[in-house]
Amino acid sequence: MDIKEQSLQKHYEWKGKIEVISRAPIETREDLSLAYTPGVAQPCLEIQKDYEKSFLLTRRSNLVAVITDGTAVLGLGDIGPEAGMPVMEGKCALFKEFAGVDAFPLCIRSKEVDELVRTIYLISGSFGGINLEDISAPRCFEVERKLKELCDVPVFHDDQHGTAIVVAAALLNALKVVKKDISQVKAVINGAGSAGIAISKHLLNLGLKNLIMVDRFGIICEGMEQLNPEQAYMATITNRQHLQGSLADAMKGADVFLGVSAPNIVSREMVAAMAQNPVVFAMANPTPEIMPEEAKMAGAKVVGTGRSDFPNQINNVLAFPGIFRGALDCRAKEINEEMKAAASYAIAGLVSDQELCEEYILPNALDKRIGQVVAQAVIQAAKETGVARI
Repeated sequence: MDIKEQSLQKHYEWKGKIEVISRAPIETREDLSLAYTPGVAQPCLEIQKDYEKSFLLTRRSNLVAVITDGTAVLGLGDIGPEAGMPVMEGKCALFKEFAGVDAFPLCIRSKEVDELVRTIYLISGSFGGINLEDISAPRCFEVERKLKELCDVPVFHDDQHGTAIVVAAALLNALKVVKKDISQVKAVINGAGSAGIAISKHLLNLGLKNLIMVDRFGIICEGMEQLNPEQAYMATITNRQHLQGSLADAMKGADVFLGVSAPNIVSREMVAAMAQNPVVFAMANPTPEIMPEEAKMAGAKVVGTGRSDFPNQINNVLAFPGIFRGALDCRAKEINEEMKAAASYAIAGLVSDQELCEEYILPNALDKRIGQVVAQAVIQAAKETGVARI
């Protein structure tokens, strides 16, 4: 069996990847009275008097909602909320395994922005954080923005920010390998959806200056009619040379290519036309924009993909468990830009100078250090920026 067949068989066996386990013993009449009625009335009354006690007297302080509408599930597209459930359960399992965070999957039957926002807001009091997942662009931007305005717990769209944080960590280390400075390189991002836009904003925040975004209709430039509002904004802060043309035109002389787009759309000739010792992150899944061996043969110095069967896998699991662990532990009001930057530097820093090389720019996804190291960096940044509440 291949991995897909094996996974399907396992899912039939597992019948779900997570379960609820009681933390309170229920073995005696006294146990029952303490965990439930009549004793449970007292913590209820304490929370009624002081809302903040909900973080101390319930599991809320360690509980994250993993929420989707099923419109952009992995590379499968709009397959519906129920069909997205195995992915959400998997995400919850990773939260627990890599950071000890309890997470619960919620799949919502609506594609209406305001209905999604209202639904998520109404249940947000049960959780310490909201992880949005697999919601299609450009709706995902509006859903996240509105929830951030309403909710008093962190709201984080992992497809955007988790991806951006790990890509940035990988790029910081890749640029060390090729001995280039982020402020001096020319970077091209192909794919101006949720991930591409978030990556762009995050890299600009980390010091990248020369950035060109490309989508199906070519290089993104101010004044283009095809742009949605988020893309139109990005056109005002990228491509300051006002280049026009195709992906091939954009890649000429570029130091970095970042692909969050479609399979097999980058040729050897396009890589060969890049600057000396280019970095190529071809992250389309399961088939990258260009296969690693092809990119290497064309002159790429450092190559990364989203796949585990090639070196330099760029995987969100390096980021989101530790980010939420840190945000929950300091009861952050939000996950801000400084916290995201701290996470990127923390992940990059887990690869020592002695280990760093062309085929090892990120720590192994199973490295048990990652969650706690990222969490501590996030807590420090949250405290320094005034968003930590404890």
